[in-house]
Amino acid sequence: MIRTIPLAAAFVALASAAQAAPTVQSAWSRPAAQGTIGAGFMTLANPGAKPDALVAVESPGAPQVQIHQSSMSGGMASMKAVASVPVPAGGRVTFAPGGYHLMFMGLTKAQKIGDRLPATLVFASGARVKVSFLVSLTPPADPHAGH
Repeated sequence: MIRTIPLAAAFVALASAAQAAPTVQSAWSRPAAQGTIGAGFMTLANPGAKPDALVAVESPGAPQVQIHQSSMSGGMASMKAVASVPVPAGGRVTFAPGGYHLMFMGLTKAQKIGDRLPATLVFASGARVKVSFLVSLTPPADPHAGH
């Protein structure tokens, strides 16, 4: 019986940690030709009590995925790769045209409207969240798309 108490406590701790993993809403990507670059957009929510950060993205649909941020300065638009995107405790971060977005580099196949582009988001906390980006011209009407 002494051994079951630590195991039960470990299970509860793991279950609590799993519940605090960031979530994804409205994941979508624009159509793109094979071998080119696709863009991914979404909203990340962190239900946890501690801040987290998106640090990497993996996808079987592209050999490399970069996290980018677009900005305007002096009337000029610019875009740069960033190492991570902080997601505050209890907060949200939106990836949208003109702001944070993902760049799927060297798409392995054409992305047509209605297709799904799978990816795994990797967070500083160690959480790995699977997501499916709906290929569309506009964000999905269902905010829960991409789960």
